[in-house]
Amino acid sequence: MERDARFLVDLHRDRHRIDRELGQHYLVDNSVLNATIEMSGDLSEQHVLEIGCGPGSLTNHLLRAGARVSAIEIDPGSLEHMQHHFEEEIASGKLTLIQGDALTVEWPSDVDAIIANIPYQISSPLLDRMQRDARTVRAVLLVQEEFAERMAMAIGPLDRGPLGLSLWLDYDIEIGRRVPPSCFSPQPRVTSCLVQLEPIDRLASLDSKVDRRMFRQITSQCFNDRRRKLRNLLKKSPRRLARIPGWHRGRWRDSIQSLHEHPLMDERPDMLEPEDWLELCDLISMFEA
Repeated sequence: MERDARFLVDLHRDRHRIDRELGQHYLVDNSVLNATIEMSGDLSEQHVLEIGCGPGSLTNHLLRAGARVSAIEIDPGSLEHMQHHFEEEIASGKLTLIQGDALTVEWPSDVDAIIANIPYQISSPLLDRMQRDARTVRAVLLVQEEFAERMAMAIGPLDRGPLGLSLWLDYDIEIGRRVPPSCFSPQPRVTSCLVQLEPIDRLASLDSKVDRRMFRQITSQCFNDRRRKLRNLLKKSPRRLARIPGWHRGRWRDSIQSLHEHPLMDERPDMLEPEDWLELCDLISMFEA
């Protein structure tokens, strides 16, 4: 029998219980898997990192596309399944299985792309790790639809927030195909979306010297209350400001006071474009104690 998505998932589920704490919802729709490969571009001879391979439905498509795959999997049952059903690819070096938590285990240093149907509960910390350790690597991810819209800041001010602004520093983001629950086994309760992340160094292109941690702290603090003006939101220094070299409460206070008359200070968080946030953070950072 040909090894396809439904076959692999059914074999896995016959032998192993679903662990809902790990967010195990397996793709069984070949058209979605084909769309993932198409969105990923030419994968021939590319080294792909897959997060959470499960029963191998996406892994199989990646291998068919000519990729060399390193797949991280935390579930022992899934690893046993993969070792049995992908024995030939493992022996040839086309597939490498890495046991562990994708948030903490060491990632290969030479990957060309990250392609994954990621467990939804680790979406945010996984993106944090990508920005920290692999922000020059392109990615195609399957995530919850609402999360995808926040990543891409797709619906104007409504979806604008710390997540999308942080990703904007490092990626151009495109939302692809919507994926209904019926494409998974077992079915999740939410609709999903494919998302493409194309690396871009926004700080370099806009000639900014802003510390990424400073940018994230400022935007996170301001979006805690979207209704207030920035001058009120920024009176208090960010909680983790001291972790940024050279910064302390006194320098923060003096910096914000120096911007008292700047027109950006009368805006509310929803009204600023990403470039405005970068300008604001640049102005704050330029102040020397």
